[in-house]
Amino acid sequence: MKKSCFLALCSLMLLFSCNLGPEEIILSEVELGKKLFFDSILSRDYSITCASCHKPEFAFADNVALSLGVNNQAGTRNTPSAMNQIDRNFYFWDGRAESLEEQALGPIENPKEMDLPLSIAIRRLKEHAIYRQAFYDVYGKAPSRELLAAALAAFERTLETDQSAFDKYMQETDTTQFTASAKRGLNLFNNKAKCFDCHFGVDFTGNDQFKNIGLYNGKNLNDEGRYAITGNKKDLGAFKIPGLRNIAQTAPYMHNGMHKTLREVIDYYDQPDKFIPDAINRDTLLSKPLGLTETEKKDLENFLLSLSDERFQSIP
Repeated sequence: MKKSCFLALCSLMLLFSCNLGPEEIILSEVELGKKLFFDSILSRDYSITCASCHKPEFAFADNVALSLGVNNQAGTRNTPSAMNQIDRNFYFWDGRAESLEEQALGPIENPKEMDLPLSIAIRRLKEHAIYRQAFYDVYGKAPSRELLAAALAAFERTLETDQSAFDKYMQETDTTQFTASAKRGLNLFNNKAKCFDCHFGVDFTGNDQFKNIGLYNGKNLNDEGRYAITGNKKDLGAFKIPGLRNIAQTAPYMHNGMHKTLREVIDYYDQPDKFIPDAINRDTLLSKPLGLTETEKKDLENFLLSLSDERFQSIP
């Protein structure tokens, strides 16, 4: 790793690090949420933090298919990015949470993640002198389930990005970073590759719709996705459309982390039957091969790479 890259990585980690010193004073809701996000006090055995899976250097996602929780238990789905979550309609791959506050509490009680009943989490915070005082300073009240959720959500709402090469090109503040290949990729994204049909909106989330892209066959791929929440047959194998900002930092991809690179993702969408010929309930958008050429695939990948915020550009 080049020295400049290493220093950039260290600086980013330092920016989001948290160690509560004995004299530290927490002055705001965001500061409180940030410290809780990086504190293992919220896991049963004090071994896991929110940041253990939502790692800053990977755009607050993880770099493995399934993150490890307490006792090294593997989760059931790939960790999505915690960035750019303002104004989402649903959270988690299956959309089981409808607010950022509700989402923030889910991993704490999940037995495969932090495995800590919220009643115990709140008791720990009340017994912790610095946190007890911080909640009174920020909210005027003792720690509670609602205030814990509010603090974590407040920090997550600060994790917005809008300074990618694509953003600067669209805003006409700097058109030099957006390459000719990326421009061709943008055209493919909006047309031949059909990406825009699902990934539209400011964060490319498609307004949090749910789609079955062919990753369910009821056999080796048996995660029912949204269907487990709604019981509606049309939702069988459907998952929430993820945003594409900082997508280059959040590999591996899909709800199960089955694709290691963006190129693998593009190859899949180009010919899904080649990967999963027996998919059930796959969306009609993927009923036929896209017929992308090698050059078109590279252009599309370069467009996706242009969606990385400038804070990640010096991190390998």
